[in-house]
Amino acid sequence: MVRLDIITTRGGDGGQTSLGDGSRVSKDSLRVEAIGAVDEANAALGLLRLHTAGRPEDAMLARIQNDLFDLGADLCVPGSGDDDRLRMTDTQCARLEAELAEMNAALPPLRSFVLPGGTPAAAHAHLARTAARRAERVAVALAAAEAVNPVAIRYLNRLSDHLFVLSRALNAGADVLWVPGKDRA
Repeated sequence: MVRLDIITTRGGDGGQTSLGDGSRVSKDSLRVEAIGAVDEANAALGLLRLHTAGRPEDAMLARIQNDLFDLGADLCVPGSGDDDRLRMTDTQCARLEAELAEMNAALPPLRSFVLPGGTPAAAHAHLARTAARRAERVAVALAAAEAVNPVAIRYLNRLSDHLFVLSRALNAGADVLWVPGKDRA
């Protein structure tokens, strides 16, 4: 499906890039911003995986990284998902929801907001969560201007929730909790 013989094409030197359908757009377009934000979230997951190697969560994160490449492929071809292109599916969202529910069932209920931190793995999960949330915001802005597969936005929303619950699981229930006004003078 993909063959990359040459990485440096010089095609983007003038500030434009090609989308998956061959159309050319400015590198500062909302579509390119959305694709880039998804790529950043994927890179953050790569950092998280440095701390989950050998753990059951690692295979789940590897699958999510692949899903994010699917999501990037979906975004790189304008349209709402009603064509034969590679598009995000409800099955991918449902899998995230099922994993989220399973992880959450093993955690105590929250009594406060959680501060990002704890174990290195949990801290990286929080970073990936914020990157996924940013990707969602950009995808929502794109959808207000152009056709976007609604499942792509739903997936990003579920992913940030998934990563929040994963961060709690990686902290083994020892969440770093917000204490309102704790350090006021």
